[in-house]
Amino acid sequence: MIEVKNISKSFGDTQILFDVSAKFEQGKVNLIIGASGQGKSVLTKCIVGLHEVDEGHVMYDDRDFSSFKSSERREVRKEIGMLFQGSALFDSLTVLENVMFPLKMFTNMTKEEQKERAIFCLNRVDIIGKNDLLPAETSGGMQKRIAIARAIAMKPQYLFCDEPNSGLDPRTSIMIDQLIKEITYEYNMTTIVITHDMNSVLEIGDNIVFINKGKNHWQGDNKEIMRTDNKEVIEFVYASGFMRNLREKIINS
Repeated sequence: MIEVKNISKSFGDTQILFDVSAKFEQGKVNLIIGASGQGKSVLTKCIVGLHEVDEGHVMYDDRDFSSFKSSERREVRKEIGMLFQGSALFDSLTVLENVMFPLKMFTNMTKEEQKERAIFCLNRVDIIGKNDLLPAETSGGMQKRIAIARAIAMKPQYLFCDEPNSGLDPRTSIMIDQLIKEITYEYNMTTIVITHDMNSVLEIGDNIVFINKGKNHWQGDNKEIMRTDNKEVIEFVYASGFMRNLREKIINS
């Protein structure tokens, strides 16, 4: 579990986060949602230590990450997997080398052990027979799956996904959502996903944190969000006519 306790963050005279508290549960897909510019990315960067909090605490289970020194944070980061918005694969490395990269950097595995683990992770995301290709020779959806394989290579306890469905067609987006959900349950990870994708909210939102004007404005699951009377949540989630009609059907059922 990851917990943020009363964290605030400013840049100069501009305060972005205001006394935010939230729990991100182990073995569940935790979503951070909200409109652009409301503090989602800043919150996530505070959680992983890319920004220092002005006040409050970031807890990884019972460890106060926000008070750790650089060397202590490095040990925690070994337990973190990252799936970036643009996949962030290395263009000059093959598919296999991309997945092996964190193992080479952060473990004492032999090259054969690294290769064995990387192939296992690629097989897990259904990438078979593509080891020697470069990322540019693969599709966008395949690149996302390769990036997921790399993210789980270190057997992380915590997985962060930044807009994992960005740039993908609806069918591929659903496949990526299901894969994230499957590996979260399979490895009992604490997964945190930043997303604007309402299909993701409805399909994999075990625990949803809605950030509005730098505050935790609402928290619940994908069933509760369909019936909430929170005005700001309704305006954000049900911006489209399709979503409004879906909500009315659920409430009236």
